[in-house]
Amino acid sequence: MASAEIIAVGTELLLGQIVNSNAAFTSQELAADGIYVYHHTVVGDNPERLKEVIKIAENRSDILIFTGGLGPTEDDITKQILAKHLKKDLVTDQFHMNKITEYFTSRSRTMTENNKLQAVIIKGSTVLNNDYGFAAGMFLKENNHTYILLPGPPSEMKPMFTRYANPLIVNENGEKTILESKILRFFGIGESQLAADLNDLIVTQVNPTIATYAGDNEVVVRVTATAKTKKEAAKLVNETEQEIFRRDGTFLYGYGEVSLPELVTAMLLERKITISAAESFTAGLFQAEIARFPGISKIFKGGMVTYSAETKQSILEVSSQVIKEKGVVSSECASEMADNVRRLCNTDIGISFTGVAGPDSLEGHPAGTIWIGLSVKDHQTEAYQFVYGRDRNHNRRRAVKQGFQLIKQFLDANA
Repeated sequence: MASAEIIAVGTELLLGQIVNSNAAFTSQELAADGIYVYHHTVVGDNPERLKEVIKIAENRSDILIFTGGLGPTEDDITKQILAKHLKKDLVTDQFHMNKITEYFTSRSRTMTENNKLQAVIIKGSTVLNNDYGFAAGMFLKENNHTYILLPGPPSEMKPMFTRYANPLIVNENGEKTILESKILRFFGIGESQLAADLNDLIVTQVNPTIATYAGDNEVVVRVTATAKTKKEAAKLVNETEQEIFRRDGTFLYGYGEVSLPELVTAMLLERKITISAAESFTAGLFQAEIARFPGISKIFKGGMVTYSAETKQSILEVSSQVIKEKGVVSSECASEMADNVRRLCNTDIGISFTGVAGPDSLEGHPAGTIWIGLSVKDHQTEAYQFVYGRDRNHNRRRAVKQGFQLIKQFLDANA
């Protein structure tokens, strides 16, 4: 199987002035072709460093894809350096030269000499038309390597790759190998624990491969398989997924790019289950999260932020006895908050958040001590304790996600 390396050329990328979105796009397209991308490289507009990058890439990759450095300015050096490296001449592509000339003529503008550089190509290249700009792209095979040169602006690069470069890549690599990936999303288990649980699968992996990634208070597992057909690749992925589920399925909440809040909100909307929230230390974070999704007004009736003990009593009607005897960081307080917000908002579900965000302790409880109450119509109210060990905003975000997880678990159990 051919391997590819994507080389982005441009000092602005190294300075963080532009995000290298071209690399992500190209990697996804190549994956669909069954071509592995093992390396992403970013290099500035420096001739010596670009030469070095080309030599390194040739030693480890079959296909070198360059993005950027094809423009009219002095720092656009990609084709000049590659041509010199390959000992090839630069020539003018008449189609792109005519396009540039016609552009300036039609607007009665004077064309400067440097604009002609965009029509210059490496001799022997297959020209890739630029339908949305002036810089010609190139496809060149030399010394058992394939070199593809694409413009930097995504609006020019993406259509050029899709329409002209990708068909040539597929044709050059003969029988197409299908690469199938599936993303599994986990909450409530750390990356190290999940990796340990799957260690024997990861160590012995060949096809499919398994990779774990730490996300925002969650863990993502990517399972990737290659085969001659999509059906065969999907079968390999599904077999591995089932084994992962057997080990840690209780923490699996979804697939692909769907977040836990998005998934739970969709479930509530589908079942027409109304919800309200009472928040203390999360200060409205749960309500802000659920309100992000379209159509939420159909099931989200409202909520309250009762940060102090006084507002818990006066607005949320938590009993003074509970606060005095048990404190605000307690199962009793969380339960009353959830019950009362559900009653006051007349919803099917009431959820509450109370605890110690940090960094200081409260009522003798260390920072990160969390209680989440879940009150559901015709069900017994439950309160769940969690203890987190990070900074206050991490604790707040994780508690909100934990709240969505508790709702999902209830919905799954009562489907």
